[in-house]
Amino acid sequence: MNLYLLRHGAAAQLGAHGCVNDADRPLTDKGREKLRAVARAMKAMKLRFDRILSSPCLRARQTAEIIADRLHLASRIEFSGHLAPDGKIDAMIEQLQGLRPKPENVLLVGHEPCLSELASMLMTGKTGLPMKLKKAGLVRLSADRLRPGACAELDWLLTPGLMELMR
Repeated sequence: MNLYLLRHGAAAQLGAHGCVNDADRPLTDKGREKLRAVARAMKAMKLRFDRILSSPCLRARQTAEIIADRLHLASRIEFSGHLAPDGKIDAMIEQLQGLRPKPENVLLVGHEPCLSELASMLMTGKTGLPMKLKKAGLVRLSADRLRPGACAELDWLLTPGLMELMR
């Protein structure tokens, strides 16, 4: 299985646009623009996803929708509370293991530090690997058999700036 971890784009601050709840923070115009560039890069790399799982938070949902729209995969978006800022890594891995039919390529759209902790757990068997995804950053991990613990390899990590160059 190939797991693609995408951090949401830049979002409005609490209090801006009347946002009083973290989960309701929308993407900024700059965040949307950067995600469109990320989507162009993903399209240029010919990335395809069997499933797109997103945090239910607005900024992550909007991120997933922009990517799915540009890649013509809107019908493949699903939402998972395990990708929310307070999501549990083991529960996310269990959800991925239970997907049927077993997908080959899955895009996970979420937040920091959850995505980095998930990557750390899958690569090393524990959290704490010193890595942090930038907003709109993308990681690809591959695993023959997904399970809690060290089971995946890091294939690549792309910053949004690098993806903007890949037109």
